[in-house]
Amino acid sequence: MKTGLMPRRAFFLSALMLSGAAAGCSSKEGAEAARGAPEGPAASAAQPAAKGAAMVTISREQQASWVRNFNPLLAEGSVRFPTLAGIYEPMLIYNTMKNEYTPWLATSYTWSDGSKRLTFTIRPDVRWSDGQPFSAKDVAFTFDLLKKHAELDLSGVWRFLDAVAAKDGATVEFTLKRPYVPGLSYIGHQPIVPEHRWKDVADPVTYTNENPVATGPFTEVKVFQNQVYELGRNPNYWQKGKPAVDGLRFPAYPGNDQISLALTNGEIDWAGAFVPDIEKVFVAKDPANHHYWFPLVGGTATLYPNTTKKPFDDARVRKAISMGIDRQQIVKIAANNYTQGSDATGLDDSHDRWRNEEAVAAGDWVKLDLTRANQLLDEAGYAKGADGIRAKDGKPMRFEINVVTGWSDWVRAVQIIAQNLKQLGIDASLKTYDFSAFFEALQKGTFDMSMGWTNVEPTPYNFYRDLMSAELVKPVGEISARNWHRFGAKEADPLFREFESATDAAEQKRILDALQMIFVQAAPVIPLFKNPSWGEYNTKRFTGFPSREDPYAKLTPNNPPEYLLVLTELRPR
Repeated sequence: MKTGLMPRRAFFLSALMLSGAAAGCSSKEGAEAARGAPEGPAASAAQPAAKGAAMVTISREQQASWVRNFNPLLAEGSVRFPTLAGIYEPMLIYNTMKNEYTPWLATSYTWSDGSKRLTFTIRPDVRWSDGQPFSAKDVAFTFDLLKKHAELDLSGVWRFLDAVAAKDGATVEFTLKRPYVPGLSYIGHQPIVPEHRWKDVADPVTYTNENPVATGPFTEVKVFQNQVYELGRNPNYWQKGKPAVDGLRFPAYPGNDQISLALTNGEIDWAGAFVPDIEKVFVAKDPANHHYWFPLVGGTATLYPNTTKKPFDDARVRKAISMGIDRQQIVKIAANNYTQGSDATGLDDSHDRWRNEEAVAAGDWVKLDLTRANQLLDEAGYAKGADGIRAKDGKPMRFEINVVTGWSDWVRAVQIIAQNLKQLGIDASLKTYDFSAFFEALQKGTFDMSMGWTNVEPTPYNFYRDLMSAELVKPVGEISARNWHRFGAKEADPLFREFESATDAAEQKRILDALQMIFVQAAPVIPLFKNPSWGEYNTKRFTGFPSREDPYAKLTPNNPPEYLLVLTELRPR
């Protein structure tokens, strides 16, 4: 499955870059650490990967076959890895493990005008892979595309942006409608596309961009077949001496079981998958080279109820379902004891310093309590029928829970949930899909309940905005980037606005405490367990991977744009 977690770094999350009204991120800040600092322009002599060259084999997406789509303006699950960060690149990369932004296509940023103006200085001497110069005009063009095509504005940046302008080739200025300091991550993480190649694209929403021109380290599509594709080095990459490997290779694996076998056999160099009993199955086969790291900073494995449908529009029902779930059983049997059950705030360990213990205490609905769950269902008017199934107005509590075929840990989790809920008179059944179909249903809201993940962002503001901002609720059938369950808490929106202009750490904490309490009271989704940041690697052929001993970034290849920090560090042994 997806993503991961790291307990020991969360406690020192500083007042974050959010107090950035005047703060900026110079090209040296966070960039002169052992690895973070991208260097100057690359020599353009990087040669394309040759047969038998140093190709890193990666398992990142779990699908039976590949569809050729490298459009970086589409949602993560719709395009091939590493389109969002590796083929294309953002201006900044937030490093969860270091709690800082690493400058990338921008060397610095500054806030001004009471946090209503955000100015980026663009890195000089960067070229697109076709040799054309990259400039601030490409940044402005990209954001104008998002404005013209709302389907591409996945983070809703034009809800708080007023205008974007390239002041010159090296400076781009974002004017905001209101103070919006958290907008830094949404703007800074946006993949940038070349104006000279995209200005004539008729429909960027459906454009598959089969032969990308980009600024990232791996831009050349060397092979693309149903079962495998390969990317070669960008001949004009701007970081001197990088990438050190010739390219990336991606065989298609339909599920965790096939990945586990390939890892064990030494066929994969880097993966981000659930592997049961990993010490025995993987590490013991080659202790010198087989390694893993599962820090708990990967968001939260979550059950999404479609709140546009009955009975999921009733908070009592959502809480009752949650109380009927045995999280300890899921952690032990489905998650191999790699993690722990979530509390009712839904936060993973990366946000420990923000956690509101009062909200945790108030969220009793994440604890197994069949008596209370039955009481809530009775109160909501769902009575047990002669067949033992609860019903209301003649409609039985019978629904499907969607999950991805091959995500063995999540499949087992749903099997346990369905078994648990039968004790409440709820007939829930497992429904498996190939990832593409699963993700389309999730985005369009065409499901009853679905397993899903939460995104990892610099603060819990982003987490709660994704899950309960009324601004982000879209009609069923229309693609929603993050609010898949279609839930909006109107009482939360004023608090989001307050946080957007808050720069004082104590004020930020007060607002987030209140947002956590609203979340706990409303139970818009059902958090299950902290999602490990899955990461496995084999050092027989390549080195440079992050690890417990060298946590320079997350190991997992599952979280853009952070995995770009790793792609540029890999090197042949």
